[in-house]
Amino acid sequence: MTSFSAEWLALREPYDARARNPAILDAVVASAEGCLAMRIVDLAAGIGATLRALAPRLSARQVWRLVDNNPELLTHARKLTRSGVAVEARALDLNCDLEDALNGPIDLVTAFALLDLVSETWLAKLVSEIVRRSIPIYATLSYDGRAAISPADPLDAAIVAAVNRHQTTDKGFGPALGPAAADAAIAQLQSMDYSVMRGASDWVLGPDDREIQMKIFANWASAACASAGLSHADTVGWLARRRDAVMAGCSSVRIGHLDFFATPVRAL
Repeated sequence: MTSFSAEWLALREPYDARARNPAILDAVVASAEGCLAMRIVDLAAGIGATLRALAPRLSARQVWRLVDNNPELLTHARKLTRSGVAVEARALDLNCDLEDALNGPIDLVTAFALLDLVSETWLAKLVSEIVRRSIPIYATLSYDGRAAISPADPLDAAIVAAVNRHQTTDKGFGPALGPAAADAAIAQLQSMDYSVMRGASDWVLGPDDREIQMKIFANWASAACASAGLSHADTVGWLARRRDAVMAGCSSVRIGHLDFFATPVRAL
C-alpha cells in the first residue's frame, strides 16, 4: 500500500486538525459517553494524527491499536503518551492483513486519509469486516475531488481534473476509488443498516500557508505529468505561476474532504 513520509504528515497535520468536521467529532465523542474503556483500531495510522485529535476528548480509558505498513511512521506514533491511553503499534499491510488488523474485541475503527486510496473491492471487504463485527467507524479527511484556487489560472481546472484521474490509479490496493471513495463507503454502510453522519472537512489554506501550498502544487504538477491530457510545458508553466502567486502572498486554496461517522442502527 502507498505510504506517506513523516515530513509530509507532520506538515499537513495542523491543517487536518483544523479541517476535521467538529460536528462529526462531537458525535464520536458523544457515542462514547458512559464507556469506562474503549478499544480503538486506527487503520493507516501514520504518525498518530487521529489519536492526537480524538484521545483527549474521550473520558474512557483507551487502548489504541495503530496499524500502518510503515515501521518508521509507527516509531513516531508509538511515542505518543497520555494518561489513561495505551498504545500498541502494528506494522501490517492492510492490502492483505486487514483481518489481522481487526482481530479481537474492538469498540471503534478509525481511518484517516485512507479511503480515497483504496479499491472498490478492498472497500467492500473493509465494510464487510466492520459490519460483521458490528463496529462503528470514524473516517476522516477523504479527498472528494473539489478544489478552488485563487487567483484563478486558465489551467486550474485541467490540472485538478488530471489530479483526480491520477487519484484513481493503483495505490497498492488495486484501482483506487479516489474522489468517489467516501460516497461509496457511505452508500455501502447504509445498505448494511448503518446510520451515517457526514460533513465536509475541507482544507482552507490562505496566503500565509506558503509551505504546504508549495508542496501541494508540486504534488499536483507531478500527478498531472503522470496523467494524460496536459503537456509537460503547460504543467511546468502552471506550477511556475502558482509558485509566483504563493511567494507574492496572494494565493489561497480550498481542497474538498469529507468526514463521516457510521454506527450500526441496532447499536443506537
